[in-house]
Amino acid sequence: MADFGGETETFRAEARDWLEANFPKALADKPMAQIANMQAQPESAEALAWRRAVGAKGWGTPLWPKEYGGGGLSRAEARVLAEEMAKVGARNPIGGMGVMMFGPTLIEYGTEALKREHLPGIVSGDVRWCQGYSEPGAGSDLAGLQTRAEDKGDHYLVNGSKIWTSGADKADRCFCLVRTDTSKKHEGISFLLIDMTDPGVEVRPILLINGTSPFCETFFTDVKVAKDQLFGPLNGGWTVAKRLLQFERDNISAGLGGGNIGQAVALPTVVEAAKQYVGLEAGGRLADAEFRRRITDHMMENRAFQLTVRRAQDEAKSNGPSNAAAIMKYAGAKIAQERNELLVEALGLNGVGWSGDGYSEQELQAVRTWLRSKGNSIEGGTSEINLNVVSKRVLGLPDPK
Repeated sequence: MADFGGETETFRAEARDWLEANFPKALADKPMAQIANMQAQPESAEALAWRRAVGAKGWGTPLWPKEYGGGGLSRAEARVLAEEMAKVGARNPIGGMGVMMFGPTLIEYGTEALKREHLPGIVSGDVRWCQGYSEPGAGSDLAGLQTRAEDKGDHYLVNGSKIWTSGADKADRCFCLVRTDTSKKHEGISFLLIDMTDPGVEVRPILLINGTSPFCETFFTDVKVAKDQLFGPLNGGWTVAKRLLQFERDNISAGLGGGNIGQAVALPTVVEAAKQYVGLEAGGRLADAEFRRRITDHMMENRAFQLTVRRAQDEAKSNGPSNAAAIMKYAGAKIAQERNELLVEALGLNGVGWSGDGYSEQELQAVRTWLRSKGNSIEGGTSEINLNVVSKRVLGLPDPK
Protein backbone atom coordinates (compact mmCIF):
# COMPACT_ATOMS: atom_id res chain seq x y z
CA MET A 1 0.00 0.00 0.00
CA ALA A 2 1.26 3.49 -0.81
CA ASP A 3 2.46 5.62 2.08
CA PHE A 4 0.63 8.92 1.92
CA GLY A 5 2.35 10.24 5.03
CA GLY A 6 -0.77 11.29 6.95
CA GLU A 7 -2.05 14.86 7.11
CA THR A 8 -0.34 17.12 4.56
CA GLU A 9 -2.55 20.21 4.36
CA THR A 10 -0.51 22.07 6.96
CA PHE A 11 2.62 21.37 4.94
CA ARG A 12 0.85 22.39 1.72
CA ALA A 13 0.11 25.80 3.24
CA GLU A 14 3.74 26.11 4.34
CA ALA A 15 4.98 25.23 0.84
CA ARG A 16 2.65 27.76 -0.79
CA ASP A 17 3.73 30.53 1.55
CA TRP A 18 7.41 29.74 1.05
CA LEU A 19 7.07 29.65 -2.74
CA GLU A 20 5.20 32.94 -2.72
CA ALA A 21 8.03 34.53 -0.75
CA ASN A 22 10.99 32.94 -2.55
CA PHE A 23 10.18 31.89 -6.12
CA PRO A 24 11.08 34.61 -8.70
CA LYS A 25 8.05 35.03 -10.94
CA ALA A 26 10.36 35.74 -13.90
CA LEU A 27 11.36 32.06 -13.89
CA ALA A 28 7.82 30.71 -14.12
CA ASP A 29 7.50 27.88 -16.66
CA LYS A 30 11.05 28.35 -17.99
CA PRO A 31 12.57 25.14 -19.39
CA MET A 32 14.91 23.49 -16.93
CA ALA A 33 17.98 24.10 -19.08
CA GLN A 34 17.47 27.86 -18.94
CA ILE A 35 17.85 27.99 -15.17
CA ALA A 36 20.03 24.94 -14.44
CA ASN A 37 23.43 25.48 -12.90
CA MET A 38 24.98 23.01 -15.38
CA GLN A 39 24.54 25.34 -18.34
CA ALA A 40 27.45 27.18 -19.93
CA GLN A 41 25.89 30.61 -19.57
CA PRO A 42 26.11 32.34 -16.17
CA GLU A 43 23.06 32.10 -13.95
CA SER A 44 20.80 35.12 -13.94
CA ALA A 45 20.31 36.97 -10.67
CA GLU A 46 16.85 35.41 -10.34
CA ALA A 47 18.13 31.89 -11.04
CA LEU A 48 20.97 32.27 -8.55
CA ALA A 49 18.63 33.58 -5.85
CA TRP A 50 16.19 30.74 -6.49
CA ARG A 51 18.90 28.07 -6.34
CA ARG A 52 20.31 29.45 -3.11
CA ALA A 53 16.87 29.64 -1.52
CA VAL A 54 15.99 26.07 -2.50
CA GLY A 55 19.41 24.81 -1.42
CA ALA A 56 19.23 26.50 1.97
CA LYS A 57 15.77 25.03 2.55
CA GLY A 58 16.89 21.56 1.47
CA TRP A 59 13.97 21.24 -0.89
CA GLY A 60 16.13 20.55 -3.94
CA THR A 61 16.74 17.14 -2.34
CA PRO A 62 13.51 16.87 -0.37
CA LEU A 63 13.85 13.24 0.75
CA TRP A 64 17.49 13.45 1.85
CA PRO A 65 18.26 13.54 5.60
CA LYS A 66 18.22 16.93 7.27
CA GLU A 67 21.59 16.34 8.93
CA TYR A 68 23.23 16.53 5.50
CA GLY A 69 21.25 19.55 4.30
CA GLY A 70 18.34 17.72 2.70
CA GLY A 71 14.69 18.48 3.21
CA GLY A 72 13.94 15.53 5.47
CA LEU A 73 10.42 15.37 4.02
CA SER A 74 8.13 12.38 3.89
CA ARG A 75 7.15 10.99 0.52
CA ALA A 76 3.71 12.55 0.90
CA GLU A 77 5.22 15.95 1.67
CA ALA A 78 7.60 15.67 -1.28
CA ARG A 79 4.64 14.99 -3.58
CA VAL A 80 2.80 18.00 -2.18
CA LEU A 81 5.88 20.17 -2.72
CA ALA A 82 6.14 19.01 -6.34
CA GLU A 83 2.45 19.77 -6.87
CA GLU A 84 2.72 23.26 -5.45
CA MET A 85 5.87 24.01 -7.46
CA ALA A 86 4.10 22.89 -10.63
CA LYS A 87 1.17 25.19 -9.90
CA VAL A 88 3.39 28.28 -9.93
CA GLY A 89 5.60 27.08 -12.81
CA ALA A 90 8.64 26.51 -10.60
CA ARG A 91 11.43 24.09 -11.50
CA ASN A 92 13.81 22.44 -9.05
CA PRO A 93 17.18 24.13 -9.74
CA ILE A 94 19.19 21.56 -7.76
CA GLY A 95 20.06 18.61 -9.97
CA GLY A 96 22.75 16.97 -12.01
CA MET A 97 24.72 13.82 -11.34
CA GLY A 98 25.41 14.74 -7.74
CA VAL A 99 21.70 14.52 -6.99
CA MET A 100 20.70 11.74 -9.40
CA MET A 101 23.58 9.31 -8.94
CA PHE A 102 26.42 10.08 -6.58
CA GLY A 103 24.52 11.64 -3.65
CA PRO A 104 22.12 8.72 -3.06
CA THR A 105 25.02 6.27 -3.34
CA LEU A 106 27.11 8.34 -0.93
CA ILE A 107 24.27 8.39 1.61
CA GLU A 108 24.07 4.60 1.41
CA TYR A 109 27.75 3.65 1.23
CA GLY A 110 29.83 6.64 2.32
CA THR A 111 31.72 7.19 5.53
CA GLU A 112 30.46 9.94 7.80
CA ALA A 113 33.51 12.03 6.87
CA LEU A 114 32.80 11.78 3.13
CA LYS A 115 29.12 12.57 3.65
CA ARG A 116 29.95 15.69 5.67
CA GLU A 117 32.51 16.77 3.08
CA HIS A 118 30.56 16.27 -0.14
CA LEU A 119 26.79 16.26 0.47
CA PRO A 120 26.42 19.97 1.40
CA GLY A 121 27.84 21.08 -1.96
CA ILE A 122 25.43 18.79 -3.80
CA VAL A 123 22.43 19.97 -1.77
CA SER A 124 23.23 23.63 -2.47
CA GLY A 125 24.03 23.08 -6.15
CA ASP A 126 27.42 24.76 -5.67
CA VAL A 127 29.48 21.66 -6.54
CA ARG A 128 28.92 19.93 -9.86
CA TRP A 129 29.87 16.30 -10.39
CA CYS A 130 30.65 14.16 -13.42
CA GLN A 131 30.95 10.41 -13.86
CA GLY A 132 34.22 8.67 -14.73
CA TYR A 133 33.04 5.22 -15.81
CA SER A 134 33.28 4.43 -19.54
CA GLU A 135 36.63 4.23 -21.31
CA PRO A 136 37.50 3.92 -25.01
CA GLY A 137 38.12 0.20 -24.47
CA ALA A 138 35.59 -0.39 -21.71
CA GLY A 139 32.04 0.59 -22.59
CA SER A 140 29.60 -2.30 -22.48
CA ASP A 141 32.26 -4.31 -20.64
CA LEU A 142 32.78 -1.64 -18.01
CA ALA A 143 34.74 -3.96 -15.71
CA GLY A 144 37.47 -4.07 -18.36
CA LEU A 145 38.52 -0.52 -17.46
CA GLN A 146 42.24 0.23 -17.41
CA THR A 147 42.61 3.65 -15.75
CA ARG A 148 45.17 2.94 -13.04
CA ALA A 149 45.48 4.25 -9.50
CA GLU A 150 48.85 3.38 -7.96
CA ASP A 151 49.34 3.44 -4.20
CA LYS A 152 52.02 6.02 -3.40
CA GLY A 153 51.79 5.91 0.37
CA ASP A 154 49.74 8.95 1.34
CA HIS A 155 47.99 9.27 -2.04
CA TYR A 156 47.01 7.48 -5.24
CA LEU A 157 48.55 8.41 -8.59
CA VAL A 158 45.94 8.15 -11.35
CA ASN A 159 46.70 7.67 -15.05
CA GLY A 160 44.29 6.85 -17.86
CA SER A 161 41.29 8.24 -19.68
CA LYS A 162 37.50 8.24 -19.63
CA ILE A 163 34.99 8.96 -22.36
CA TRP A 164 31.38 10.17 -22.51
CA THR A 165 31.89 12.04 -19.22
CA SER A 166 28.77 14.21 -19.29
CA GLY A 167 29.40 17.81 -18.22
CA ALA A 168 33.06 17.17 -17.40
CA ASP A 169 34.05 20.56 -18.83
CA LYS A 170 31.82 22.25 -16.23
CA ALA A 171 32.23 19.81 -13.34
CA ASP A 172 34.10 20.50 -10.12
CA ARG A 173 34.58 16.88 -9.11
CA CYS A 174 34.40 13.39 -10.61
CA PHE A 175 33.29 10.07 -9.10
CA CYS A 176 35.63 7.73 -10.91
CA LEU A 177 36.27 4.01 -11.28
CA VAL A 178 39.96 3.05 -11.31
CA ARG A 179 41.95 -0.15 -11.33
CA THR A 180 43.92 -0.75 -8.14
CA ASP A 181 44.65 -4.44 -8.74
CA THR A 182 45.61 -5.74 -12.19
CA SER A 183 45.47 -9.41 -11.19
CA LYS A 184 41.67 -9.41 -10.90
CA LYS A 185 38.88 -7.95 -13.01
CA HIS A 186 35.82 -6.96 -10.98
CA GLU A 187 37.61 -7.36 -7.64
CA GLY A 188 40.46 -5.08 -8.72
CA ILE A 189 38.36 -1.94 -9.15
CA SER A 190 38.15 0.93 -6.65
CA PHE A 191 36.06 4.10 -6.52
CA LEU A 192 37.89 7.43 -6.19
CA LEU A 193 36.60 11.00 -5.85
CA ILE A 194 38.76 13.29 -8.00
CA ASP A 195 39.03 17.09 -8.00
CA MET A 196 38.65 18.22 -11.63
CA THR A 197 40.83 21.27 -10.98
CA ASP A 198 43.84 19.17 -9.97
CA PRO A 199 46.97 19.28 -12.16
CA GLY A 200 46.98 16.52 -14.75
CA VAL A 201 43.22 16.56 -15.45
CA GLU A 202 42.41 17.48 -19.07
CA VAL A 203 38.93 17.66 -20.59
CA ARG A 204 38.01 17.75 -24.29
CA PRO A 205 34.34 18.23 -25.26
CA ILE A 206 32.88 15.92 -27.93
CA LEU A 207 30.73 17.55 -30.62
CA LEU A 208 27.47 15.67 -31.19
CA ILE A 209 25.34 15.48 -34.34
CA ASN A 210 22.88 18.04 -32.93
CA GLY A 211 25.60 20.68 -32.53
CA THR A 212 26.01 20.44 -28.75
CA SER A 213 28.84 19.04 -26.63
CA PRO A 214 27.37 17.62 -23.41
CA PHE A 215 29.87 14.74 -23.37
CA CYS A 216 33.64 14.88 -23.02
CA GLU A 217 36.86 12.93 -23.13
CA THR A 218 38.71 13.17 -19.82
CA PHE A 219 42.42 12.44 -19.40
CA PHE A 220 44.28 11.82 -16.14
CA THR A 221 48.06 12.21 -16.17
CA ASP A 222 49.83 11.65 -12.82
CA VAL A 223 46.84 13.04 -10.91
CA LYS A 224 47.34 12.87 -7.14
CA VAL A 225 44.28 11.80 -5.14
CA ALA A 226 44.38 11.77 -1.35
CA LYS A 227 43.72 8.43 0.33
CA ASP A 228 40.72 9.83 2.17
CA GLN A 229 38.93 10.24 -1.19
CA LEU A 230 38.59 6.47 -1.59
CA PHE A 231 34.83 5.77 -1.64
CA GLY A 232 33.96 2.27 -0.51
CA PRO A 233 36.48 -0.51 0.16
CA LEU A 234 39.80 -0.77 -1.63
CA ASN A 235 39.23 -3.13 -4.58
CA GLY A 236 35.53 -3.13 -3.66
CA GLY A 237 34.41 -0.35 -5.95
CA TRP A 238 32.47 -2.59 -8.30
CA THR A 239 29.72 -3.18 -5.73
CA VAL A 240 29.35 0.56 -5.16
CA ALA A 241 29.49 1.23 -8.91
CA LYS A 242 26.63 -1.20 -9.63
CA ARG A 243 24.45 0.47 -7.03
CA LEU A 244 25.14 3.87 -8.55
CA LEU A 245 24.18 2.53 -11.99
CA GLN A 246 20.81 1.49 -10.59
CA PHE A 247 20.21 5.03 -9.37
CA GLU A 248 21.37 6.36 -12.75
CA ARG A 249 19.02 4.18 -14.79
CA ASP A 250 16.13 4.92 -12.46
CA ASN A 251 16.56 8.69 -12.81
CA ILE A 252 17.31 8.67 -16.54
CA SER A 253 14.23 6.58 -17.27
CA ALA A 254 11.98 8.97 -15.36
CA GLY A 255 13.45 11.94 -17.22
CA LEU A 256 13.16 10.32 -20.64
CA GLY A 257 9.53 9.44 -20.18
CA GLY A 258 8.57 12.88 -18.92
CA GLY A 259 10.36 14.97 -21.50
CA ASN A 260 13.66 15.71 -23.18
CA ILE A 261 16.72 16.26 -21.04
CA GLY A 262 18.60 19.54 -21.33
CA GLN A 263 16.59 21.27 -24.06
CA ALA A 264 16.95 25.05 -24.04
CA VAL A 265 13.59 25.83 -25.67
CA ALA A 266 10.22 24.48 -24.56
CA LEU A 267 8.80 22.25 -27.28
CA PRO A 268 5.13 21.71 -28.09
CA THR A 269 3.62 18.32 -27.34
CA VAL A 270 3.09 15.97 -30.24
CA VAL A 271 -0.65 16.66 -30.11
CA GLU A 272 -0.14 20.44 -30.14
CA ALA A 273 2.23 20.21 -33.10
CA ALA A 274 -0.07 17.86 -35.00
CA LYS A 275 -3.05 20.17 -34.56
CA GLN A 276 -1.03 23.15 -35.81
CA TYR A 277 0.85 21.57 -38.71
CA VAL A 278 -1.28 18.60 -39.83
CA GLY A 279 -4.65 20.21 -39.28
CA LEU A 280 -8.07 19.12 -38.04
CA GLU A 281 -11.17 17.67 -39.64
CA ALA A 282 -14.52 19.45 -39.37
CA GLY A 283 -15.31 17.43 -36.23
CA GLY A 284 -12.12 18.54 -34.55
CA ARG A 285 -10.17 15.29 -35.03
CA LEU A 286 -6.66 15.17 -36.49
CA ALA A 287 -6.99 15.08 -40.28
CA ASP A 288 -4.54 12.18 -40.78
CA ALA A 289 -6.25 9.07 -39.35
CA GLU A 290 -3.14 6.84 -39.39
CA PHE A 291 -1.01 9.52 -37.73
CA ARG A 292 -3.80 10.02 -35.19
CA ARG A 293 -3.69 6.31 -34.34
CA ARG A 294 0.09 6.32 -33.87
CA ILE A 295 -0.05 9.37 -31.61
CA THR A 296 -2.78 7.71 -29.53
CA ASP A 297 -0.68 4.54 -29.17
CA HIS A 298 2.29 6.63 -28.07
CA MET A 299 0.26 8.59 -25.53
CA MET A 300 -1.18 5.40 -24.02
CA GLU A 301 2.24 3.79 -23.81
CA ASN A 302 3.78 6.87 -22.23
CA ARG A 303 0.96 7.18 -19.68
CA ALA A 304 1.38 3.56 -18.64
CA PHE A 305 5.13 4.12 -18.42
CA GLN A 306 4.72 7.18 -16.19
CA LEU A 307 2.46 5.30 -13.79
CA THR A 308 4.89 2.38 -13.67
CA VAL A 309 7.83 4.71 -12.97
CA ARG A 310 5.88 6.37 -10.16
CA ARG A 311 5.05 3.00 -8.61
CA ALA A 312 8.66 1.83 -8.92
CA GLN A 313 9.92 5.04 -7.31
CA ASP A 314 7.54 4.60 -4.37
CA GLU A 315 8.76 1.03 -3.90
CA ALA A 316 12.39 2.15 -4.19
CA LYS A 317 11.95 4.60 -1.30
CA SER A 318 11.84 1.58 1.01
CA ASN A 319 14.19 -0.86 -0.69
CA GLY A 320 16.33 1.30 -2.98
CA PRO A 321 16.41 0.97 -6.78
CA SER A 322 16.33 -2.56 -8.14
CA ASN A 323 17.55 -4.17 -11.34
CA ALA A 324 14.06 -3.50 -12.67
CA ALA A 325 15.34 0.04 -13.31
CA ALA A 326 16.88 -1.42 -16.46
CA ILE A 327 13.36 -2.14 -17.74
CA MET A 328 12.38 1.48 -17.14
CA LYS A 329 15.53 2.79 -18.83
CA TYR A 330 14.90 0.65 -21.92
CA ALA A 331 11.24 1.66 -22.16
CA GLY A 332 11.99 5.32 -21.43
CA ALA A 333 14.56 5.53 -24.22
CA LYS A 334 12.16 3.91 -26.69
CA ILE A 335 9.31 6.25 -25.74
CA ALA A 336 11.50 9.35 -25.91
CA GLN A 337 12.73 8.44 -29.38
CA GLU A 338 9.19 7.74 -30.57
CA ARG A 339 8.00 11.09 -29.23
CA ASN A 340 10.70 12.98 -31.08
CA GLU A 341 10.10 11.03 -34.29
CA LEU A 342 6.39 11.86 -34.14
CA LEU A 343 7.06 15.52 -33.37
CA VAL A 344 9.41 16.00 -36.33
CA GLU A 345 7.00 14.11 -38.59
CA ALA A 346 4.17 16.39 -37.47
CA LEU A 347 6.22 19.44 -38.43
CA GLY A 348 6.57 18.21 -42.01
CA LEU A 349 8.89 20.43 -44.05
CA ASN A 350 9.26 22.66 -41.00
CA GLY A 351 10.96 19.74 -39.28
CA VAL A 352 13.98 19.53 -41.58
CA GLY A 353 15.68 22.83 -40.75
CA TRP A 354 19.07 23.32 -39.16
CA SER A 355 19.27 27.12 -39.22
CA GLY A 356 17.83 30.14 -40.99
CA ASP A 357 15.03 32.68 -40.74
CA GLY A 358 12.55 30.35 -42.40
CA TYR A 359 12.20 28.29 -39.23
CA SER A 360 10.99 29.20 -35.77
CA GLU A 361 13.14 28.66 -32.68
CA GLN A 362 10.87 25.80 -31.60
CA GLU A 363 11.13 24.10 -35.01
CA LEU A 364 14.91 24.23 -34.97
CA GLN A 365 14.99 22.96 -31.40
CA ALA A 366 12.69 20.07 -32.33
CA VAL A 367 15.14 18.93 -35.03
CA ARG A 368 18.13 19.12 -32.71
CA THR A 369 16.26 17.36 -29.90
CA TRP A 370 15.27 14.59 -32.32
CA LEU A 371 18.91 14.13 -33.30
CA ARG A 372 20.00 14.20 -29.66
CA SER A 373 17.44 11.55 -28.73
CA LYS A 374 19.33 9.00 -30.86
CA GLY A 375 21.72 8.71 -27.93
CA ASN A 376 18.95 7.84 -25.45
CA SER A 377 19.32 4.14 -26.19
CA ILE A 378 23.11 4.31 -25.64
CA GLU A 379 23.71 6.53 -22.60
CA GLY A 380 23.27 5.15 -19.12
CA GLY A 381 23.72 1.61 -20.47
CA THR A 382 22.83 0.60 -24.01
CA SER A 383 19.42 -0.89 -24.67
CA GLU A 384 21.09 -4.20 -25.57
CA ILE A 385 22.93 -4.33 -22.23
CA ASN A 386 19.76 -3.33 -20.40
CA LEU A 387 17.91 -6.23 -22.01
CA ASN A 388 20.69 -8.56 -20.85
CA VAL A 389 20.32 -7.22 -17.30
CA VAL A 390 16.57 -7.82 -17.44
CA SER A 391 17.09 -11.32 -18.82
CA LYS A 392 19.64 -12.42 -16.21
CA ARG A 393 18.92 -10.44 -13.05
CA VAL A 394 15.19 -9.74 -13.26
CA LEU A 395 13.83 -12.79 -15.09
CA GLY A 396 16.61 -15.18 -14.01
CA LEU A 397 17.05 -16.66 -17.47
CA PRO A 398 20.14 -18.82 -18.11
CA ASP A 399 22.97 -17.79 -20.39
CA PRO A 400 22.51 -18.95 -24.00
CA LYS A 401 24.41 -22.11 -24.83
